[in-house]
Amino acid sequence: MPLPDSPASPPRTAGAARGSSAAPPDPDTVERLRSKIGALSTATLKQLDSDLPWYRGLRPDERSALGMVAQKGIASFVNWYQRPVSPAWVLSDVFGTAPTELTRSISLQKALQLIRVVVQVVEDQVPFLAPPADQAPLREAVLRYSREVAFAAADVYARAAETRGSWDTRLEALVVDAILRGESSDALRSRIAAVGWNSTGRITVMVGSAPPEPNAGFLNELRRVTGRLAEDTLVGIQGDRLILVLGGVHDRDSSYARLSELFGPGPVVYGPEAESLVAASSSAQAAFAGLTAAKAWPTAPRPVSAEDLWPERVVSGDDSARKALVHNIYRPLINASNGLEQTLSAYLTLGHSLEATSRALFVHANTVRYRLRRVCDVTGWDPLLPREAFVLQTALVVGRLYQPSKSSPERSPTRSG
Repeated sequence: MPLPDSPASPPRTAGAARGSSAAPPDPDTVERLRSKIGALSTATLKQLDSDLPWYRGLRPDERSALGMVAQKGIASFVNWYQRPVSPAWVLSDVFGTAPTELTRSISLQKALQLIRVVVQVVEDQVPFLAPPADQAPLREAVLRYSREVAFAAADVYARAAETRGSWDTRLEALVVDAILRGESSDALRSRIAAVGWNSTGRITVMVGSAPPEPNAGFLNELRRVTGRLAEDTLVGIQGDRLILVLGGVHDRDSSYARLSELFGPGPVVYGPEAESLVAASSSAQAAFAGLTAAKAWPTAPRPVSAEDLWPERVVSGDDSARKALVHNIYRPLINASNGLEQTLSAYLTLGHSLEATSRALFVHANTVRYRLRRVCDVTGWDPLLPREAFVLQTALVVGRLYQPSKSSPERSPTRSG
């Protein structure tokens, strides 16, 4: 359908496809285009409402912003048709201050659909806007212009994505830093919500060395792998250290082993599980303390639990490890019956010999075996395994040295299962 009040166009005898050396457009055609900008904009908005269901579902302010983009696009086309110049102006002239509203309201795919409708409306009106000799150059100009607008729209969305990516990265780094420093505030909760944390599972912090030059490809691979092994992940790189805050890890043993492959050389330590991100500071502190002490256990597995490094952490001066040994091992042994602490002490002192222990305690060797099994049941550590016997022996030492007063009982997190 022609636009209202479209006068008949007198035929022209001269016309050619417009290019760098083509003749300028007919002034009458340019003037007719200018007079029809409002009508073209109205027709475009009607067509958008008719052809695009998602456009009808937008809020009034969003439809108004997109309508302004369409109207600016048509007005700018007329200026460009009169004086074709470099397309660099398209980004600012067409979109102006709209990129934020545009990218928030619709996706790039929908933006291109909008551009397609605008182009179609203008192209359908070409017979009523130009004489026959000028119609082919005008259609070509519409197509060339629409291409530039499409590229400009893609640029708008690319810039918006880069801005969001940079902001998300900075916000993620702030959350990781706040967890490491032990913040527990409304600001931290707000940042956690803003970063889009979705996991409701228990939290683990894993630390180790970062690759020599972590780039965007490494971070993409890291997020791809963690996306399969955990419900949610925060990534932090601080100097030469890589920090992963993992929520809802599936199959912990295999997942930790797979994730450790993404770290740089050296030990990789994971802390005990925490109930939430706000409470994850203890896991992070234990992991970092374990990373510092891990060199004292050259044959430690990779990755290794921070709790398996309790003896090394005690020697390096970590008071939380001392409290954990007392709370999880020494006190349960003292509180248990049947002389478990005495039996364990004798067994460790006498070179892990069942016979020597039975003779020293005047009990049968089977009684010693039973009591050592009870030690394992009570503490979770098996004295028949050399490494775990070392942990038990360290617990006996620190427990005897650091007896808390009755008026100020110590508390410490329990060992993860």
